[in-house]
Amino acid sequence: MSVLATFHDLKAASVFITGGGSGIGASLTEGFIQQGAKVAFVQRSDASEFVSQMQEKYGVSPLFIPCDITDVEALQVAIRQSAQAHGPITTLINNAANDARHCLKDYTPEQWDKGIAVNLRPHFFSAQAVAEGMRKAGSGAIINFSSNSYIMGNAGYPGYVAAKAAITGLTRALARELGVDNIRVNTLIPGWVLTQKQLDLWANPEDLTATLDRQCIKQHLSAQDIVDSCLFLASKASRMITAQAITVDGGVVVTG
Repeated sequence: MSVLATFHDLKAASVFITGGGSGIGASLTEGFIQQGAKVAFVQRSDASEFVSQMQEKYGVSPLFIPCDITDVEALQVAIRQSAQAHGPITTLINNAANDARHCLKDYTPEQWDKGIAVNLRPHFFSAQAVAEGMRKAGSGAIINFSSNSYIMGNAGYPGYVAAKAAITGLTRALARELGVDNIRVNTLIPGWVLTQKQLDLWANPEDLTATLDRQCIKQHLSAQDIVDSCLFLASKASRMITAQAITVDGGVVVTG
């Protein structure tokens, strides 16, 4: 993984990432380690092998805290554990999500609640958990991951699309509430990033071609494209950017 820019203020910064041991999240963890940040992440599945890879590659290990983010109390305990290990969290990245396909007809209230518990609720309660530490530190950055699927109005997973749309509203409300304490809150909206999961489950030739047809830039998105944008939003290089929804999708949708 190449480093396109160095953000000096991220060196030794305390960073907390949900879902930071696989997919885009693993790339985010590695990207912040490359900047010299102290990274902690939660994930439900075992990420010990990934942690070992980071230790071998960089000589430092991210702090992996096994956690199911649908358990709010466990998530907030993990955030406190991260702060105890690395100092007050100054960058929170709400990355974890589940874009499992489903349809309107057969979706149950229990499935709806489960989806919201993964795709929206943790964003609120993790922000609640880090806000006081950021205030005492004098500044902070919260980056909430959404998806361009809600702007496109994609079918095939309406509960997921609804949650991703709500994240933008949550970001705006939190930015207004926390801005007085110099805490910035932004939404990062990726397009279709071809992680291994996407390639294994949904990336058929027809859809890949259709995606490139919609993009202004005719190249598929990689995790690095998302990492670079996230580093910028975490850094004080973006110190006056807050309450915004930044789309990284090669030009499929437009905001503003």
